[in-house]
Amino acid sequence: MAFAWSTVGTVVVNGVRLGYRECGDPAGQPAVLLHGTGSSADTWDRFAPRLAAAGHRVVAIDLRGHAGSGRTGDYRLESLRDDVLGLLETLALRDAVLIGHSVGAYAALAATLHSPHLISRLVLEDLAAPPRRLHGGLLRLAAMAATVLTTRPDHPLGVMGAIVTQLVRPDPQWWARLAGVRQPVLVLSGGPASWIPPRRLADVTATLPDARLATIPVGHRVHSLAPDAFQAEVMAFLGALEPSPV
Repeated sequence: MAFAWSTVGTVVVNGVRLGYRECGDPAGQPAVLLHGTGSSADTWDRFAPRLAAAGHRVVAIDLRGHAGSGRTGDYRLESLRDDVLGLLETLALRDAVLIGHSVGAYAALAATLHSPHLISRLVLEDLAAPPRRLHGGLLRLAAMAATVLTTRPDHPLGVMGAIVTQLVRPDPQWWARLAGVRQPVLVLSGGPASWIPPRRLADVTATLPDARLATIPVGHRVHSLAPDAFQAEVMAFLGALEPSPV
């Protein structure tokens, strides 16, 4: 049986209609769940009840171009970041825990760097971290694949292609900014079976000032393929932290 969220609706953020769903204590610490490309908020149906039982106000959104959210010609990574920040502002969410998968983790991290006062901690599941450098032949292959995917910008594959195109390109500045994250971070890797290289996530963890790496070797969609292990890691991380100072 599908999980029954207490609220399922839409909110307009930055001129884009975003689908969202909510459960838990309205007065609890917010936990915002961000899915990866090609997915939707309902990917968190098994995890949301666990967070709600721990006293959180749980909010899961559909990223722009996905599921119940509006289609737009703008799928820049900066726009995904701004949607997260706009949602926090619109729903008056403060001291939030951001839990993201893949590009959702990328957006969570970007939002934290932009507005650190809104966010208390991060869980980055198989983060879509851009490479520091990439072999020219592989870059051309990735670019060709992305070109095919982006031929229909309003189609789900076109949305995915527009996002992936940005993530496969080396970004040294992204790596340099990691040192500015002051929140505690849990980095989760799907291990060798994932398309995100475990070595890259180990490097991310080593670069972040306050981060811990956990590996659950089941592939990219850790929260779906190993839900019990995923939940155990995340809940232990959240429970081990002291409340943020007022």
